[in-house]
Amino acid sequence: MARRFDEVMLGSIELFCTVAECGSFTAAAVKSGLGQPAVSRSISRLEQRLGVKLFERTTRRINLTDAGQHYYQQCRAALSQINAAERALADAQRTPSGTVRLSLPTPLGHYRILPLLPAFHARYPQVELEIQLSNHNVDFVVDGFDLAVRGRPPKDSGLVSRPLLDAELVVVASPDYVLRHGAPNTPDALLQHQCIQFHLPSSGQLISWLFQHQGRAFSLPTQGGLRCSDDLLGCVTLARAGGGILQTYRFIVEHDLQNGRLLELLPDYGGRSRPFSLLYPRQPHMPQRLRVLIDWLLAAFAPPQASPLSPPAAGQSA
Repeated sequence: MARRFDEVMLGSIELFCTVAECGSFTAAAVKSGLGQPAVSRSISRLEQRLGVKLFERTTRRINLTDAGQHYYQQCRAALSQINAAERALADAQRTPSGTVRLSLPTPLGHYRILPLLPAFHARYPQVELEIQLSNHNVDFVVDGFDLAVRGRPPKDSGLVSRPLLDAELVVVASPDYVLRHGAPNTPDALLQHQCIQFHLPSSGQLISWLFQHQGRAFSLPTQGGLRCSDDLLGCVTLARAGGGILQTYRFIVEHDLQNGRLLELLPDYGGRSRPFSLLYPRQPHMPQRLRVLIDWLLAAFAPPQASPLSPPAAGQSA
C-alpha cells in the first residue's frame, strides 16, 4: 500500500499543532528546538500541500483561519490517539507496578473479594493494593481511589460501571427464634415478626425486602426494633443470636445454613438478587496496574463457560 504520510509530513502536522497552541512561530520554534525559519517553511509546505491558508499572520501574532481551526481539531485528535496507542503498547511490555486504591463494601469484601487478592498479589507482586472496607460511596477525585465495588448504579456519568455479580438474597432466622416465634408462611406474615432492619449508608433509609412468587416480583417493607447502619454484618450477628428474621445475601450465611446455625425461611418466595458493579473514572489511558486488577476481578466472577465436549444437561437433547 502506498504511503500517504511520510515521516516529514507527520512531523509537519505535529509542528502545525504546536504553532496553533503556542500562537507564534517563535514560541513554537523554542518549544520544538528548531529555528524560526524552519518552522515557517514547514507550515508553508503544509499549506501548499493542502491548498488552504491555515494561519492569518500579523506583525505581532498569528491566528488560525476557519479551515485551520477545523484541521487543527482533527490533527490533535489523531495525534492523541497515536500517543495513547503507543503508551498502551509500551505498558503491555512492562510488568504492572504501582499502587491501586480499592474501596469495597464490607460484606462482599470479606466474603468474596478479599479472598481473591492474595493470589492476585502473587501473580503481580509489584502491584500494591490499598483496600478500604466501607459501605459509603467514595469520591474518586477527593478521596483518591482508583476502583470501587458498589451495589447501586452511579449518578456520576464520568464513571465506568462494569457488572460484577448478582448476589442472591435469602431470608433467615436462628433455630431458637423459630422455636419461640414460629416461621412465617408468606411474606405478609413477616409483619407479625421481629425483622432486623438495615439502614442504607447513602440515604439512611430502611431497605425493603425483595421477593418473587409465581413469576411476580415485589418488595415489602418490614418492621422491627433492632436496626443496624453502615455494616450489614451486624445484622447477621443479631440474627445468629436469635434477634429476629433477616433478609441478607446468601453468600454471607451459606455456611450458617449448612451447619444449621441459621434456617432458611420462605424459600418459595426466594430467588431475588441485588447487583454489584466495578466502578472507576473514565480515562483515555488506563494504568496497567489498574487494568490487570479489573480483568482479574471480572474473570473471577465470570460465569463458567460450558465445554463443547460436556454432555448436555438433564432434559436437553444432544
